[in-house]
Amino acid sequence: MLRILALTAFVSLLAVIVSAQEPAKSTISTVAGSGSGELKLYSEKDANPQALAVNINQTFGVEVGPQGALYVTEVGHHRVWRFDLKTQAAEIVAGNGKKGYSGDGGPATEASLNEPYEVRFDADGNMYFVEMVGAVIRKVDAGTKKISTLAGTGKPGFAGDGGPAKEAQFKQPHSIALDGKGGMYVADIGNHRIRKIDLATGLIETVLGTGEAKLPQDGAVATGQPIKGPRALHIVGDTMWIALREGNSVWKLDLPSKKLTHVAGTGAKGFSGDGGPAQAATFDGPKGIVAGAKDDVYVVDTENQVIRRIDLAKGTISTVAGIGPKGRGFSGDGGPALEAKMDRPHGIAIDSAGVLYIGDTNNHRVRRVGP
Repeated sequence: MLRILALTAFVSLLAVIVSAQEPAKSTISTVAGSGSGELKLYSEKDANPQALAVNINQTFGVEVGPQGALYVTEVGHHRVWRFDLKTQAAEIVAGNGKKGYSGDGGPATEASLNEPYEVRFDADGNMYFVEMVGAVIRKVDAGTKKISTLAGTGKPGFAGDGGPAKEAQFKQPHSIALDGKGGMYVADIGNHRIRKIDLATGLIETVLGTGEAKLPQDGAVATGQPIKGPRALHIVGDTMWIALREGNSVWKLDLPSKKLTHVAGTGAKGFSGDGGPAQAATFDGPKGIVAGAKDDVYVVDTENQVIRRIDLAKGTISTVAGIGPKGRGFSGDGGPALEAKMDRPHGIAIDSAGVLYIGDTNNHRVRRVGP
């Protein structure tokens, strides 16, 4: 019996050691962006510009899209990029580099955009992105590559629930997520709401939030509950993960039952809690979220300059990339992710191998964190 207990204790200790070492195994590198934010207009003459050589001013949304390519929204120059991770070829797939609102019905690359923040794809390969300042959501047809407006009038405000999404008003829409069942969810952060667009009917409604900047009640049904600054959304199966920028916390919404669950963060601003319960941790303006395949969720803790991991099985939290609040800057490529510096990272994506891609915004780069 003593041998069994000793062996059990040893195995448990080994598991703890291995778990503690896992983040240290991850290295960080740059996969796209020269580090310069200077505007450069690329033409057909620039045959296959390389990912590490192109200028991307303020990388925000990051998504692994069709054929495993990486798609990135460029806020500073109002464009959406595609990067082939195998060949390193880069191309612009939306935006002419000019701030504005134009181009519907024509080629997406000739359209003017106004700060595209996040990009997503449906099962047919159609591309959707949200323009925060433009207060619209736009679509690029997978076949024709033509652009159209899916939702929003272009004027900030709050209106339209129960009617056509094209006639609705948003206030600082930041994040979109597709449920794979014909629904698109929008983080309407300025209105402190999450809204849903029925892609079949074109109608829009509020599913969470009353307009009041207040944290919801844990375990409550979403209907009639407030929400405080919903900044980032990610859907896996029937679960929507939500990061609250002003609310400094992470929640999940079960889409069928509409039940809300508090996952991480006390709601207070700070940087604490690593190694302990996720619910007792503090964040500072989280602006990106993605769920992995191994019972974990990754959060971009923007103002703390780190990426944090929530272990859903254990209910704990840890940092997997970045030094911390005092580590703002750029350094670390080729070395341990936990020793790297970032500068206000925003978007995050994960591929099938569990590799993370991060929009390192003010460094004008996309960073990779993985083995």
